[in-house]
Amino acid sequence: MANPSIETKRILIVEDEVSIAELERDYLEISGYEVEMAHTGQKGLDLIRNNGYDLIILDLMLPEIDGYTICKKVRDFVDIPILMVTAKKQDIDIIRGFGLGADDYITKPFSPSELVARVNAHIARYERLTNKGPKKKELIFKNMTIQVDARRVIVNKKEISLTAKEYDILYFLATNPDQVFSKDILLDRIWGMDSFVDTATVTVHIGKLREKIPTELIETVWGAGYRFNIG
Repeated sequence: MANPSIETKRILIVEDEVSIAELERDYLEISGYEVEMAHTGQKGLDLIRNNGYDLIILDLMLPEIDGYTICKKVRDFVDIPILMVTAKKQDIDIIRGFGLGADDYITKPFSPSELVARVNAHIARYERLTNKGPKKKELIFKNMTIQVDARRVIVNKKEISLTAKEYDILYFLATNPDQVFSKDILLDRIWGMDSFVDTATVTVHIGKLREKIPTELIETVWGAGYRFNIG
C-alpha cells in the first residue's frame, strides 16, 4: 500500500505493549512510513514535544501518563492527527477521547491493515485541510456536489441554498467521512469555544441540512453524535 505523499511521513506509536507496538511499526514501515515508538506516556509526550511527527498512534491505557492526558496536553501545541487505540468499547470513553482532541479511535483487537488504512486516510485528510496536499475543488457524493472554492452545493443538478453555518457543518463532515462527531465537538469546530450557543443549535442546523441534501449522507449515531456516511 503506497504512502499518500511522496515525502516520507513520520509516525509516533505510544503503546506500552511492546509486541503490539512492534507489529504496528512493521506494517507501517512496509507501507513507507518512518516510525518511532514510546512505551510510556511520559516518553511519548517528551518525544512529541521535541520532534515533528505527521500522526500519533496513542494507546489509552499507559504507564506514567494516560492517553487522555497526553491528548489534552498535545492539543495545546500541535494539530496533527491523533489516532487513539483503546481496549474500551463504551461510548463515554470514545466521546471523551474525541472531546480532548482525538481524530479517530480503533478498538483492540484490530487488523494491522485496518490501522494502516486509517493512517493513510488521516494523513491525506490533514494535508487536504491544511493545504499541504492537492486541494480538491469539488467533493462529489452520489447526487450531491460541493464546489469548495465557490461554497456552493449542487443536489440533483440544482443549486441549494445553505446558510453559512449549514455549509460549514456539511463541509466539515464531508471532509471527515465515516467519523462520529458529538454535538459538543461540532459546536466547538463550527461555532468556536467562545460561542454563546448550545448543542441544541447543532441539532437544529443538522435537521435543516438534512431537509436540503440526501438524508442518508448524515447519519445519527445514537448517544454519540453524527457521521457523514459515504458507504
